[in-house]
Amino acid sequence: MRDFLSKLFELTRPYRGRLLLGVVTGIIAGIVEPLMIGVITFVYGAIFPSANSEPIAKSLRLLPDFARELAEQAQQALRGIESHPGAVVLLVSAIPAVMFLRGFFSYLNVYNLQWTATRAVTDLRTRLFDHLINLSTDFFHRSHSGELMSRIMNDTQTLQTLISQNTAVIVKDPVTVLGLLAYLLWNQPRLTLVALVVMPVCMVPIAIFSRKARTAARGMQSKLGELGGVMSESFTGIRVIKAYNLEPTASGQFKRAAKDFISHQMRIVRSLEIPGPLLEFAGAVGLAFVFIYLALHGGVKASSADFLKVILCIYAMYRPLKGITRLHNNLEQCRAATERVFELLATKTTVPEPVQPKPLKATGAEIQFDHVSFAYGEKGALKDIQLTIKPGQMVALVGASGSGKTTITNLLLRFYDPQTGAVRIAGVDLREVSTRDLRDQIAVVTQETILFNETIRRNIQLGRAAATEAEIITAAKNAHAHEFIQEKPEGYDLVIGEKGVTLSGGQRQRLAIARAILKNAPILILDEATSALDSESERAVQSALEALMHGRTTICIAHRLSTIQKADVIVVLDQGRIVEMGRHEELLKRDGTYRRLHDLQFQT
Repeated sequence: MRDFLSKLFELTRPYRGRLLLGVVTGIIAGIVEPLMIGVITFVYGAIFPSANSEPIAKSLRLLPDFARELAEQAQQALRGIESHPGAVVLLVSAIPAVMFLRGFFSYLNVYNLQWTATRAVTDLRTRLFDHLINLSTDFFHRSHSGELMSRIMNDTQTLQTLISQNTAVIVKDPVTVLGLLAYLLWNQPRLTLVALVVMPVCMVPIAIFSRKARTAARGMQSKLGELGGVMSESFTGIRVIKAYNLEPTASGQFKRAAKDFISHQMRIVRSLEIPGPLLEFAGAVGLAFVFIYLALHGGVKASSADFLKVILCIYAMYRPLKGITRLHNNLEQCRAATERVFELLATKTTVPEPVQPKPLKATGAEIQFDHVSFAYGEKGALKDIQLTIKPGQMVALVGASGSGKTTITNLLLRFYDPQTGAVRIAGVDLREVSTRDLRDQIAVVTQETILFNETIRRNIQLGRAAATEAEIITAAKNAHAHEFIQEKPEGYDLVIGEKGVTLSGGQRQRLAIARAILKNAPILILDEATSALDSESERAVQSALEALMHGRTTICIAHRLSTIQKADVIVVLDQGRIVEMGRHEELLKRDGTYRRLHDLQFQT
């Protein structure tokens, strides 16, 4: 718990001024609450001196000398005030004045703590998102997007609730309880001790329920992430769900996850709500003990005013005591949720940035795979790859699915680092280069077109943020996208929807190609870039790609061998190894793996 509270304090450190103001106003509000009972007693004693003179005199004797003198002077000054209506009204107005002060300081307490909590949690969410987005690609292959979104939004929301609402309880309610307890012990120490003798017994079930709240909170946050995952998968794959009539299956998965979530949620509700009635029951038992004590000890007498004070103060302590009990459970719940957040923040990337990165000049540079081997976990993907790509060459990677074609480009982009060997550009190991510098010099067009819920202009401009309107249009024309863009009512201002859902597959692919053209990088990676195009569009885009590839080093992953017949070098992969290399005509003459792939494809 100490470590958790330390991390919590670190989050609020940038806003410690506001936090301190919230704490101070909370302390004042906590002091004013028990002061209210004292003010009511004082006003009652001043207006009805004969009805309450003995208890007040008894209370005054317990005060220090200087305080007793001040109280006696005030009492002397107020003597006879009951015969002056105006003075009575003025004195009675002290009651709503104290209540106003309590409300005013309570408002400042809550507002400043909410102000601090909102900003601290927003900082945490931003920090968490920045951390996740900079982790290596393999982390996202292992993780579920719905789970990650749940941690960023839901787990941190629990922390915001703790800081904004429960910090007020931490500050104000203990002060209120201690103030009321001090007031009781000062006036009626024996009756107070008798009334509170059962309180320690209640701490045992409260501690038990606190542990249960923490366990249930872990389960609830996990199920919340599972719910997010089910929704994310269902919305993303809605076309498949509808095409295969899988709506009942998706609904069933959601219902099962929701049922488990409700189960954990209700455990938390029980853990939060049961301690309150336990405390009230303990208070009632304590008052019963007071009656028994007074009945069995005939020598002990208590005036009706004294007894009323004990009852009022004990019942006034219920609310803050229940707040403190709920606070402990909320702390356990929040601790369980934030453990998952800090666990993510502690995750290390498997592709670390170099401490002193070397500059990289990829233009006119040679790319070298030097005895590279790589495996996804225990599954080997590449084995002792030795490959040199000359500047300006077009190198095609072919082979069956799972032969390692995409893994080679992933290593070049440094989505992963090889387990053995090295990938070099211009003789510089990519592990010694900043990943931002490396990827600035590589343009990628993938088989899975990645577009965003932005305008067409913005999706193309992602290739180079500083590009002018004329450059964007030129890139679109070279990708043969300008014509269909002009046919849209909004033109380049059309918002294309999530993943470009409003466009056809060929249109989405051409926008991705336009983005790569705009980037104008010295190295180009084409992962079956024309796969989604019809024959007419493919010819047009292939012509644009040939112009784009001129003077650039190009690596092309191809399944359709007709698109790579002009490649300078064709690299044939099989089970992670290079089995053949050469030009199209040479490989056909060898009658090897490439010839077999070629014959199968063209016979089909």
